[in-house]
Amino acid sequence: MNVLVTGITGYVGSRLAPRLVRDGHAVRGYARRPNVESPDIETIAGDAVRGTGLARALDGVDVAYFLIHSMERSYDGAFDARERAAAENFARAAAAAGVKRVVYLGGLVPAGGPVSIHLRSRHAVEEILLAASPCSVAFRASIVICARSRSFRFLVHLVERMPVLAVPAWHTHRTNPIDERDMVELLARAATNEHVCGEVFDVGGPDIVTYGELIERIRDHMLVRRPTVAFRRLYVTPIASRVAAVIAGEDHDLVGPLMESLGEDLISRDNRGAQVAGVRLHSLDAAIEHALREWEATEQLAAP
Repeated sequence: MNVLVTGITGYVGSRLAPRLVRDGHAVRGYARRPNVESPDIETIAGDAVRGTGLARALDGVDVAYFLIHSMERSYDGAFDARERAAAENFARAAAAAGVKRVVYLGGLVPAGGPVSIHLRSRHAVEEILLAASPCSVAFRASIVICARSRSFRFLVHLVERMPVLAVPAWHTHRTNPIDERDMVELLARAATNEHVCGEVFDVGGPDIVTYGELIERIRDHMLVRRPTVAFRRLYVTPIASRVAAVIAGEDHDLVGPLMESLGEDLISRDNRGAQVAGVRLHSLDAAIEHALREWEATEQLAAP
């Protein structure tokens, strides 16, 4: 089939595109700066927030992946408004082009509904995209364990740079992160699987852990000794999130909304998506080990 991967330069899109090529699909990439060096992948430059390049990118496409997130620093307004604009522009262009299926990767929704701006925005984008085509599908995940994942890198940098790990009260909340390899496999199989038509799937790995336990797992795999001080009543504050961003070397515009999302349990309701797609899931330890090994292949970790 003819497949479009938006956000092809991101950590998921960059892994998904060659996986789709191996399946025999004709793959086209779309990004603001599509610096993809592959003779098998056509790339088109554009900005979904402004709607540029979408008609050309979606022309003749059967399946389109929406992997665009807009949380980085910008002067075009709040990230949730930018995400909505990008989704609305994309949905209109996909419908006009006759795209048969849109595949979206968003975020898990807490049991009581999305509370943080970050998760509310992901949920709003999901609703817009599912309406673009009757055979669209959405996957909801929490943390994707990957060497290039901003969430995972944020946690690794905290372990790497803080001699004492001071974790706020959100350390007791639970989640089940998913291995990047499993996430890519689920997305790739969604292109042709007729059983996912019109569905929304929660996806996560087999291990449910608290955020505090996740940090400890990362610490153990990095073979570093970091005592942990856990606060039971201190939640994320603007000052705390800014300090964490500075320590991790990340932009607060990105880290702040992510940390707000840690205030709730983010657990997949079931593994129906993996079962429908026939994907066997890696353990959390296997995911962390794989991600750290890939990280160290190109960038040295500084933790003693």
